[in-house]
Amino acid sequence: MTKALVIFHHGMAPRSLRCSFRPTPRKFFCLLLLLFVPACIFGLYTDHIKVTYFFRPLWDKPPAPFIRLPHYYAENVSLDHLCRLHDWSLRAAPRRIFDAIIFSNELDLLDIRWHELDPYVTKFLIIEANTTFTGFPKPLFFASNRNRFAFSEEKIVHYVFPGTTLLRGSHTDPFKLESMQRVAMNSLLLQAGISYGDVIIMSDIDEIPSPQTLKLLQWCDGIPYKMHLELKHYMYSFEFPVDYSSWRATAQIYTPNTKYQHIRQTDDLLSDAGWHCSFCFRHIDDFVFKMNSYSHADRVRRRGFLDYRRIQRLICQGDDLFDMLPEEYTFKGLIKKMGSIPKSASAVHLPAYLIKNAEKFRFLLPGGCIR
Repeated sequence: MTKALVIFHHGMAPRSLRCSFRPTPRKFFCLLLLLFVPACIFGLYTDHIKVTYFFRPLWDKPPAPFIRLPHYYAENVSLDHLCRLHDWSLRAAPRRIFDAIIFSNELDLLDIRWHELDPYVTKFLIIEANTTFTGFPKPLFFASNRNRFAFSEEKIVHYVFPGTTLLRGSHTDPFKLESMQRVAMNSLLLQAGISYGDVIIMSDIDEIPSPQTLKLLQWCDGIPYKMHLELKHYMYSFEFPVDYSSWRATAQIYTPNTKYQHIRQTDDLLSDAGWHCSFCFRHIDDFVFKMNSYSHADRVRRRGFLDYRRIQRLICQGDDLFDMLPEEYTFKGLIKKMGSIPKSASAVHLPAYLIKNAEKFRFLLPGGCIR
């Protein structure tokens, strides 16, 4: 309905002003589309990875659940008793263990890993390339710092992989270059003298199995010939525990069919078997190097991500370096993990070598976030 409003002006005849209050839904809807659609397109263009991760529960399915194997351990308990608690039996002699890793620039974690595992490992196999997974030339960090690991020199089997140098802008998949190095590990294992029945640890350098895990692998008969290791996941240091989502590390009894891989290979998962410390570096330079060189370098969506002050701030806050959402398959899990990682003041149940050398590795302990 239209109402007339009569207006009187001095010395003039009255006239009416007609005001229409009829809604215009079509125009309003078009205006919303003009604002909403470009905003969505811009958001997808600038943060498509973040948007994709947010809607992951809608387009992706979780992997099949693992069969979680209980892990029993306490100090001053005999290996015979521990093996029997797992429904295994004690061996007459220990198995040999071969620890095999791909190395980039993680010198401090390598120091901790090899000191922690040295009493139990027969050979330390290490491959480092002269290029990154993204195809850029890199120094041979281990070769130039080998004297730092003289404590285990007789166990080290080192191979320099001839990497592939790519032109800037190349679309070669970094995971393909990474896979080539993992395939090369199969030949290095034979060169190191591995035999059928020995145990091989397949893991990244920051995925460190605990000594108690290696004792079980050494001394217990009846263990699965292939099982993943559940590791407690930390970010930036042991001050920021995330969860127990790390499973890619694997322990296998070597057979003619064994292939070195870093993917899911079995449903068996040994619970609470060690530590996974991601981006646990001493210097900001090392963070920047990894962000540019590892297989997920595409996560550096803006050059500002590499700003030193930004990286330092995010480390101390426990926030994501790539401004990404958690990789979760339910909205409940996603919302639960959003935001900063809560700090922990606990330095209990960590690698013994780390605690014995706390001053040397202060940056990995509670209160040491400044790099």
